[in-house]
Amino acid sequence: MSLNLGVLVSGRGTNLQSLIDKSTSGEIDAKVAVVLSDNPDAYALKRARKAGIPAIYIDPCTTKPVLVGEAEVEYMKVLNEYKVDLVCLAGFMRIIKENFLNEFKWRLMNIHPALLPSFKGLHAQKQALEYGVRFSGATVHFVTGHVDGGPIILQAVVPVYKDDTEETLSERILAEEHRIYAEAIELFAKGKIEIRDNRVITGGLDE
Repeated sequence: MSLNLGVLVSGRGTNLQSLIDKSTSGEIDAKVAVVLSDNPDAYALKRARKAGIPAIYIDPCTTKPVLVGEAEVEYMKVLNEYKVDLVCLAGFMRIIKENFLNEFKWRLMNIHPALLPSFKGLHAQKQALEYGVRFSGATVHFVTGHVDGGPIILQAVVPVYKDDTEETLSERILAEEHRIYAEAIELFAKGKIEIRDNRVITGGLDE
């Protein structure tokens, strides 16, 4: 049975579009069942609606970068109404709190544009350039109460060139984000992810 995805977004939704495309093509055994956003003007909502996917704005109920109280309850309610098996954060700019984390424990993934645990938080690509690293990349991880600190599922390495800007590095990383996010979801769909001592053990897709 195909996995039902709930995707949480705040911005333009490039990772969302990649998941929609890969779902439509059959590259992943999953479908985007619903898209939720804390931003009523997020372009990602338009992408979802164009694809015929329910796209819903839910007020975060706070100006701070967190979901609180009634907002979290509403997010959980909608995700459960659509029988979501896996929640995917795709540029969602809110911190998720305990009740939500418990409701979807080990069923909540995020994609981050850096090789975690380095360069957590915002502007990861800019941080990488400022530190002068030779390699950066992308990380898919489970979401826990530690921001960008959950168990790592997959990573991809991207070289950093001497003439890179934040924009050029971001573009190169984004291509890898699209690839490994889909791979992580497919691993989950096929039951090939196991968590031991807060570490992810994966079985290959070809096994």
